[in-house]
Amino acid sequence: MNWEPLLAADETLRWEGRPAPRCYTFRNWRHSLFGVLLFFLCLYWFSVALQLGAVYGWPWLPLVPLPLLLTGLYLGLGQLLLARLEWEHVFYAVTDRRILVRRGMGGRRRQELALEQVAWFQLRPYGEELGTLRIRGREENLRLTLACIEYPRRVTALLEAALARSAGECLLRREG
Repeated sequence: MNWEPLLAADETLRWEGRPAPRCYTFRNWRHSLFGVLLFFLCLYWFSVALQLGAVYGWPWLPLVPLPLLLTGLYLGLGQLLLARLEWEHVFYAVTDRRILVRRGMGGRRRQELALEQVAWFQLRPYGEELGTLRIRGREENLRLTLACIEYPRRVTALLEAALARSAGECLLRREG
């Protein structure tokens, strides 16, 4: 990913990365399990509704479980396919001033958060060298998630340094 067009003239790139593909694709595996269960239950309901509709002459009866059947199909398989397709366009970067996230189909959605606006972050480890970072800004609506990054300690070191600088600036403002 070429970040140069998005960087200011004197801004330097400190870290860039991508999510691990399997972790990113299967990060919502619990939803998939629920979706598979829902799909098979609704498939049974659909087959019973087809038989009852034929016996009683109610052609609309099989349409009742159809929305839940489609929801189960999406949760079971659709979201995994979409996550894998989206993975191709997900990129993360940390500069000396901001955190940049590019995601979405085609990489169209861009998010950024100034390092001075970082209020806190949380690292959810998935293994020794794999984790998800949730970053929150000082304002309620400023949130970023760096999902499934490898070697997340490199990023947390940069964020800790930014938080230390912000805390030092706050102390200087109070004293001055």
